[in-house]
Order: sequence, then C-alpha cells, then structure tokens
Amino acid sequence: MAKRVCVIGAGPSGITAAKNLLDQDMEVVVYDLGTEVGGNWVFTEKVGHSSVFETTHIISSRTLSEYADFPMPLDYPDYPSHKNLAAYFQSYAKQFNLYPYIKFNTLVKHCERLDNGEWEVTTISNNIEQKETFDALAVCNGHHWLPRMPDYPGQFAGEFIHSHEVKKFSHFSGKRVLVIGGGNSACDVAVESSRVADSVDISWRRGYWIAPKFIMGKPSDVFSTKINWLPKKIWQMASALSLYFRNGKNSDYGLPEPDGPLGSHHPTINEDLFFTIRHGKIKPRQDIERLDGNEVYFKDGSKGCYDVIVACTGYIISHPFFEKQFIDYSEGDVPLWLRMMHPEIKNLYFIGLFQPLGCIWPGSELQSKIMARELAGEWKRPDHINSLINQELRHPDFKQINTPRHTITVDFHRFRKRLLKQLPSNYIRHAVGASK
Repeated sequence: MAKRVCVIGAGPSGITAAKNLLDQDMEVVVYDLGTEVGGNWVFTEKVGHSSVFETTHIISSRTLSEYADFPMPLDYPDYPSHKNLAAYFQSYAKQFNLYPYIKFNTLVKHCERLDNGEWEVTTISNNIEQKETFDALAVCNGHHWLPRMPDYPGQFAGEFIHSHEVKKFSHFSGKRVLVIGGGNSACDVAVESSRVADSVDISWRRGYWIAPKFIMGKPSDVFSTKINWLPKKIWQMASALSLYFRNGKNSDYGLPEPDGPLGSHHPTINEDLFFTIRHGKIKPRQDIERLDGNEVYFKDGSKGCYDVIVACTGYIISHPFFEKQFIDYSEGDVPLWLRMMHPEIKNLYFIGLFQPLGCIWPGSELQSKIMARELAGEWKRPDHINSLINQELRHPDFKQINTPRHTITVDFHRFRKRLLKQLPSNYIRHAVGASK
C-alpha cells in the first residue's frame, strides 16, 4: 500500500517534497498557512507574514537556483525578482499538478508520534480543528520566519522593528533610520531606504565579506564555480583576492574588516552598499552600546538620533508544532544526517533545513528525492547514521563563527555532491514534463 505522507509547508522546499513523493506514488497532503505556493517569495504588505521586500531579487543566479526537473525560463534575468520567482514556483506546482494535494489557509498546530510510529497531525482551518494520521512527516516550514531580536541596555523611544516587518521602503520616507547588521537583508534595507529616508546609518558589530553580483561579467556564484575545484584554502584565498581587486578593503569605506577567512560567515551579496556609502547616502557605525530615547550610543563613543531602528539580526529555527522536549533546534547544533534525517526517527524528514553558501531549493530537491526513494523502498539509510551525524558536525564545510545563524551552514557544491552520492547517476530529468 502507498504510504500516506504529510508535508508541512508549500514553499520552495515543500512543493519539491510533494512533487517527488507523488513521483513515487505516495499519498500526499500538504498543509500551508498561506494562500499560494512559494512561501516567503509571495510578496504581501501584511505585517507578520513572512515575505520578501518589494524590491527583492534573488542573491544566487538563475542557473544555480533552479530545480533540475524544472529549469527557469530562459528569458529570466541572471538574478530574477520576487515576481519572477513566485511565478516560477506556481508554474512548477501547475506543471506537476500539485494544487489538488495542497490545503491552504491551514495551520499545523501539533504533530505527535504515536506508539505505532504513525504521526497524528492536528490542524486548524476556518476555526475548525482536525486530526489526521500519516505514515511519514516531511517538515518544510522554513527557517526565515521567526525573528531574532537584539537586546541592548536602555529604551528606544522611536520605532524598533525587525526586517521581517519591512515590506515597502516608502515607510521610511523622511525618517532617520538606523539599520543593524551586515547580512543580505541589512544591506538591502540600508540601500533601499537610503533612496527615500532623511538619513541612513548602518551598525556592524563585526566585519562582513561583501561580494558583488557580477565578477568579470559573470554572476559571482558562476565565477566562483569555475574555481571550485581548487583546494578549499586556495579557493578562499583566490576568491578573497578577487573581492579585494573589485572592492578594495572594508576599511576604505569606514567598515570593519571581516574577522575570518571567506566562508567563516555567510557572505553578503550586494552591488550597491559600497557605492551608496561613498555617495554619502549611508553612514557606517560601530556596534551599539546603549539606547536612550531617540538617541543611540555606539561603542566608539559616538551617538546618533533616529526615528526608526531596523534590526536585521536573523531568525530563530522553530518548529512550534513539536513539543520542545521532543525536538528543539532553536539553539546549538542541528543533529540531522544530510541536514534532513533524524538519528532515531526514521519516518521524519526535514527538507530545506540548511543554509547554503548558494541557493536552498536545488538541495531541497535532492533531499526530497532521497526521502521519496527511501519511503518507496528503493534506498536504505546507513545503519551508522549517528556516527555520520557526528562526523558532519565535527567537519563542517567551513569552520564558521559561533553564532546561531551559522548552525546549519553548508557549501552549495559540496553538499550537492554528498546528496548526489545517495541517488542514481541518471536521476536528473533534463526535459520539463519528463516527470509525471
């Protein structure tokens, strides 16, 4: 009999999980709180809903961000917009007839593993609570939806928000804005708000690697792939040298230098930050010492006066439908083999619970294929999965700084190779529609 599988989430990871499970003739039910596939790539002005900014473009290039089973349209730009991507995910769902299996506007309230190994899933839709049982559970709820807020001494009298709440940058028109952070969201918020705000400052507590979107006329991740065959340390040195030739040093722009080699933390992909700083539209600041009314005091003794603080300080990994004593990955290591398989529970899969130096969805597609093959009896996980997990934790792709943001990092190419080892060599379908 076909196994009945619950998929939590209809974002980019959830839809490829559903597609590959259906390929193996599984009985699939997908629950999603939203109204359309695509997760946070479905833009909305509604505060509290995880969605991209109005101006967002992807930070990995088109050819390294598409599903192998469903290439992006050739007329898409090198870095597609959120509108392009929402249309792409919806086309994927239509191509593989996923919509009949998705229940939108549905909250997954609780998941409990029963004594017989099945999953009892409690959902709420239209204020009606229901319980259903499944043979397996695919968790695809993402990890960019529960904001992590910083804590500073003192009180701020203005508006103190997380980038999660930023939708349209007209909100900052005429205001004095302080952006906290140096990641992709922080630099995007700083650059975009500088077009309308009265002033914009950006506060870094450490240095970041800032990479452009293009190097020698090629998307930077495509350029990086050309030298990916080099030993890791040589690759790091060559990549860092190319960034130096392109940008100079961070200190040339009034910013702290990176406190580790390339790969020690997530690089920020931004073409405009340095340009905007040099044009006087963004003022670099050091880490925050304390807050006092509308004034912010920095650790170098300087201060500034602001109307809005935007904390671009990342997200907490959260699975609120599990009891915390059962599974809680909000802090510390995430002990999953191939970033997806629990060491003890064989019918539980986490799809897309990793942060690649690259794009998530191609890896989620490969994880989904492995999951579907195991449930279909076409693949068997190793017996020594605990030792494999420990090995992955002890030997990450990059030795990164010890912060919550870096607990699930993988290198796009190395991780892809590890996943491919578990799949037949001819698994990729190059033609759209070759999969049922």
